[in-house]
Amino acid sequence: MIMTTTRPNSDIKQLQQTLTEFAQQRDWEQFHTPKNLAMALSGEVGELLEIFQWLTPEQSQQLSPEKKQHASEEIADVMMYLLRLADKCDIDVMQACQEKIQQNAAKYPISKCYGSAKKYNELD
Repeated sequence: MIMTTTRPNSDIKQLQQTLTEFAQQRDWEQFHTPKNLAMALSGEVGELLEIFQWLTPEQSQQLSPEKKQHASEEIADVMMYLLRLADKCDIDVMQACQEKIQQNAAKYPISKCYGSAKKYNELD
């Protein structure tokens, strides 16, 4: 068997293309403006939050199979709207994440933030 590896960025681009085709086939492109996608994304994040809303921290780490399936579906919805939004705004998700990780590394040096939940401007 030949094993091939794909780069995460190409996987994301392929998923974005699949989502674009899905929307085009249904004539939904007219509705997929950045504003509408951001609003839909917010709604889906709210649906994801509802799953965890009244759980204890321990319960949130041990979801029942039904709640885990529901969370999986909502996470997929969030990811798909986020990828559509990034595509419509011509933002390379992988590049944006890599840049943000570098920014966060500068704001949160290990020596100052290790084990702390403080925001960067509250670190000593």
